[in-house]
Amino acid sequence: MIIRKLQDIRKSDRNVKSKGWESARLLLKDDNMGFSFHVTTMYAGGELHMHYQNHLEAVLVLKGTGTIEDLDSGITHQLAPGVMYALNAHDRHVVRPETDILCACTFNPPVTGTEVHDENGAYPAEASVAREPALAE
Repeated sequence: MIIRKLQDIRKSDRNVKSKGWESARLLLKDDNMGFSFHVTTMYAGGELHMHYQNHLEAVLVLKGTGTIEDLDSGITHQLAPGVMYALNAHDRHVVRPETDILCACTFNPPVTGTEVHDENGAYPAEASVAREPALAE
């Protein structure tokens, strides 16, 4: 059994910050769960262009509002608490937070914990940076 506290993750190297977002990564590849689990904040006023070419992602919005645009179809969807979106076809997309958006996310395959978006808006297939052992209680 793995037990972790979000407040502890936010103070560790598992809390990754980049332009327009911050992600507390509670489960990672080295936890051997087959997916990673994150609590992520996307900051108001940003425009996050993403295209996860190496991962599938599901996101549940917990707080905040904004939009997500599917760049292939041109369709824009409203984001609000209780809305889930799944990028099941490596969808190219843009998230535009109107307010800070707090969400829970899963990635398959799991990320290692060091990833940030590359110039294409993707995470690499696997980061090669060594990590400290996982926090656990």
